[in-house]
Formats: sequence, structure tokens, C-alpha cells
Amino acid sequence: RRFLTSKEEFHAYLRAGGEPCSQVGDGEDKDEDKEKEEEEEEQVSSCQSEPPAKRVRAEDGENQENAGAEEKERPERKRARGQNKSRPCMKPNHYEQSRLCPSLTQGFPGNCPFGPRCRFLHDVAEYLARKPSDLGQRCVLFDTFGRCVYGVTCRFARAHLGDGHQNVINATLAKEWEGKQPVRNNLPKDLQHQLRKRKFSFQKAEEYLRGLKPHGGKGGKASSLQELEVSDCSAVLGDGNSPGQVEQGEGPKAEALQSPSSRGDGGGPSIPTLGPLTDEDVTKLRVCEKKKLEIQGKLYLAPLTTCGNLPFRRICKRFGADVTCGEMAVCTNLLQGQSSEWALLKRHHTEDIFGVQLEGAFPDTMTKCAELLNRTIEVDFVDINVGCPIDLVYKKGGGCALMTRSNKFEQIVRGMNSVLDVPLTVKIRTGVQEKVNVAHKIIPRIREWGASMVTLHGRSREQRYTRSADWEYISQCARIASPMPLFGNGDILSYEDANRAMETGVSGIMIARQVPVGALIKPWLFTEIKEQRHWDISSRERFDILKDFTNYGLEHWGSDTQGVEKTRKFLLEWLSFLCRYIPVGLLEHLPQRINERPPYYLGRDYLETLMASQNVDDWVKISELLLGPVPASFTFLPKHKANSYR
Repeated sequence: RRFLTSKEEFHAYLRAGGEPCSQVGDGEDKDEDKEKEEEEEEQVSSCQSEPPAKRVRAEDGENQENAGAEEKERPERKRARGQNKSRPCMKPNHYEQSRLCPSLTQGFPGNCPFGPRCRFLHDVAEYLARKPSDLGQRCVLFDTFGRCVYGVTCRFARAHLGDGHQNVINATLAKEWEGKQPVRNNLPKDLQHQLRKRKFSFQKAEEYLRGLKPHGGKGGKASSLQELEVSDCSAVLGDGNSPGQVEQGEGPKAEALQSPSSRGDGGGPSIPTLGPLTDEDVTKLRVCEKKKLEIQGKLYLAPLTTCGNLPFRRICKRFGADVTCGEMAVCTNLLQGQSSEWALLKRHHTEDIFGVQLEGAFPDTMTKCAELLNRTIEVDFVDINVGCPIDLVYKKGGGCALMTRSNKFEQIVRGMNSVLDVPLTVKIRTGVQEKVNVAHKIIPRIREWGASMVTLHGRSREQRYTRSADWEYISQCARIASPMPLFGNGDILSYEDANRAMETGVSGIMIARQVPVGALIKPWLFTEIKEQRHWDISSRERFDILKDFTNYGLEHWGSDTQGVEKTRKFLLEWLSFLCRYIPVGLLEHLPQRINERPPYYLGRDYLETLMASQNVDDWVKISELLLGPVPASFTFLPKHKANSYR
């Protein structure tokens, strides 16, 4: 209790840079601060303390009738939840006005393809006169790879610029990385061109989709689904001419390497072969012969929209995450070749078990996207997002809406499973409505459709991320799903929570995001679970984690001005979650509960107090300690409203 303080003393302490509150300011300053805080309270509807509705929901053994009566008595208050959809565009554009031409940064001066029409600078001296000052003496790209591809545009350029602004190369380090790919699953230009011109061939997907077309009159969907039902492992493969047989799992490279004679069709254009003939070229894989997803008992980092980027996954991997998954990618955007969407599929070489998550509403786009990824990127599994609760996805028939569209859901799962060579997993919620659970009815059908694993989030769509996850229901569904593995998800913030979750009979636990965030509040949670202890991590250790994140971000997004500001953006998004962590040494009772919002408190040092602030300006201050001062007129508003309470 000695760490508790008031809102005024908390902010006064931070403004004073760690000085005692009694030594801060005079009466006029206090009046100004009070007026400023009142304005902030008017702008942000949710106060720092836990909202009354959430406080009542968090209590165990609450009486529903009493809760209903209390809700009627409460004054109306608009709760901060969902996304800040009207937030201003925060992409900095100051560096667009004085960018150096890429032909110079890539070492091809005088070969600009746009000639006099190029809108970028071609004079290095002029560019350096306008360039913001460097941020440090060491460049993470140069120290890691022996070469910084950003040259003079790097914000740490003094570490690798020689005479005449020439880019210095560490030959020893560069040779070690020669031929290696630290990041895989990039989008090649020729593939992007094929997708944009719609010249990519979806042979397997189109074959499956042709079987879904009604064969005369209505009611063709049910009959086609019966025809496309995949036989079990004991079934004997026919000669390939049966309309009810689904081709399973030819490898992405095997299809291009096979000759028509090896496939046994005897027709079609000749396809050149390369390399030795393998059994997979002749014999098609059945479902039971596909690669197994052996992750039972492992710690699974959930796909985290916005915050689950590659640098953050590297942080979690370092702390003990066993399985990682990319951010949710929209299948239609992938099929159009959008670079921003393909960036969500990138995989770092340290991610040994890695999957991607797809979102879509229709079997044609989802099946084609699955075949596209099967042939072009390296993943260990593909996950279907049937748990996304946001309106933008739900109203289009994707996410949670698929739980109410069983025909489309079945077609999507069967279609994707028929074109993939890797296991297919599905992530669902308990249902759409708050008190109507349907997952136990859907899970056995998902198993029949061919999915290898199901992840169940113990909340409905209406609950979104409020109230506690229903682990009793997850346990019931785990028994129904057997022998198919089922991972549980929700409210894991300590090793004790993880132990209780594993006692329910699930195959493993997924540590996820949002208001019940586990990994985003404390990424060292994976270490706590594996070592079975509460880690009283110091503010300096937490700051070093942020420093590693910025280094990973500069390595991933670039060390030029654009890369620095992109790293800052994702750092601030993460800090909007990270500020909810309460140090173990300050807690009266262990462990911290995931839905509890702390009162104002002063940490054991200034940095610990600064990290506990929910004020955006304090997050920006932390980013400036790592990435230098923000640009002029810089603004930041968190993506999620629940993260911007003060």
C-alpha cells in the first residue's frame, strides 16, 4: 500500500522527473495541471480506475439479479471499447519531401530509370544538409550483417560511412551471411505481377470448386458436399476417376516437376521434369499421411493483429515461445498481391514452428489463397480465423460469422485441406451470442472435415474480450474434440493460470492478446511458465527488452527515417498494453489478474513509474529514449480505445 498514490501526485512525479511531489511546482502550476487534467477527462470517457461494469463482472460468484439491478442504477457512461476508427492519419510525411533517390542508395548513381522526371533528390550533399541528425553511434544492420543497405539515408550512418560518403562494408560479417535468408516468405516481383494480372494458375483449387457447383437445380450444395467428403485412412484409393475422390497434398514443387505420364493422366501439355522421381510424385498423399502437427504441450503465441509483428515474435521466441503465428491476413488482399498484406506472412529464421492465419468468408477465395501459399511460402501449418469479433469482418461473413454459416464453413475447411500439404487448424470462439454456446456442436464436425487442430477462445463474440474466459466449457469441448488436439485460450497471465488451464484436459495453451492480454503485457510470461516462478523483473530489464525490440524493428523495417518512424509506431502500440503490467514486488497478493486495472501507484524508481503511466505523452517519452525525438507535429492515438484510458 505504500506505493499507492493519487492521480495528481502520480503525474506531478513524472513531470518532475522523479523528484518528490512536495518539491514540485507552485500554486499556479497546480491550477494549470488541474485544468489540463479536467480537459483530458472530458476527452477520454473512461477514467483510470476500473470501469464499474467491468469491476462487477470480475467478481467471482456474482448474483445475476443483483448485477442486473446495479446496472439499472448506474449512471450512463460511454465505455471506451473497440477501435479508434476516427483516429488521425499518423504516417509522417516530412521525409517524403527530401528523400534520396533509391538509385543512389542502392549503389547505381546515374542510372535512375525515371531520369529528369524523378521526384527524389540526386545530390547527396543537398540531401545530407536536409537530413535529420543521426540517432546514435552504432547501426544494428551494420553490426549484425556487416553492411547497411540504407547507406547515407541511415539514421546511424556515421557508423558505416567512409570518405566521400561511401558505404563501408565489414567483409567478414558479410561473408557469413552470404546466401542466407534471415527473413523468409517475401513476395517476389514476378509473383506479384502474376497475381495483379490474374495469371496465376489455381489448378487444384479450381478442380475442387468445380465440384461445388450444383448439378442441376437447387440443393446441389448438399449433394456436392457428400461427393467431396474425404475418405478416412482405411479407405483404398481408386484410380483417380471417381467424382467423389479428393486429391490430397501433392507438394508445391512436385506438381511443377512431374511429367504427365508420372501423374497417370496421359494427356495435357508436356511439363519438363527436373530432379529424381520420388514416391510423392506418383502416389498422392491421404489425410492420414500428411505431416503431423506435433505441438501438444507447447506454448503457442497467438496471432496478434498490429502488435504480433515479426520483431515482437522474436522477443517472445527469445523468452520461450514454442509456436508462433503471423498476424491475421485477409485472403482477398493476398490474392491481389498487396505488399502490405504479404508482409504479414514473413518468417524469421529463428521461428522453428511457424504458421499463418487467414481470414475469409467464401470457399473460392480461401481455397485459392491456401493453394497460393502452399506453393510459394514456407509454413508449418495454416490457421483459419473463425474467432475475429470486429464488425468489419463479421458483417462480411468472415471471422465469427462462419460459425453461423455451416455450409460455407465446411466448404472452406474441406477445400483448404484438399490443396494444402501442411496441417490445417481452426481458431473459434464459444459462439456468437453471449449465453448461447455452440462450439461443442461445431468441433466434431470440424474434425470430420479434416482439420488437424482447433483452438478455442473461451468467450463469445458479444463478450469480445470482457469477463473471464469459460475454462469449464473449454474443458468440456476438449473431451468432445478428442482425439483431435484442442488448445485453450483466454486469461493466461501467470504460470499458475497456465497450470490451471492444463488441468482442464486441453492439449496446450495459446497465449494471446487484447484486453485479456498475456504476451503483450508481459512477454516474459513464457519463461515464467517454463520455470514455474513469478519473475520480479526490474525496470532496467524491461527497458532492455524495449531496446531489443527497437533493434529488431530497425533490422526489419529499416534504419532510415521511414523505418525509424515505423518502428516507433509499433513500439507505441505495444506500450499501450505494456503499461498494464504491475511489478511483482509491488503486489499485495499474487498473481496479477488479467482483467484488473491497477490504481495509481509510484514504482520503485522513476523508470518503473514512467512505464506504469497510461498517458500517451509518457509513452512517446519512452520512445524518444530509444529512437530520438519525434518529428514536429507528431501525434499518436492507440488503435484500441481500451488502451487509451488515463
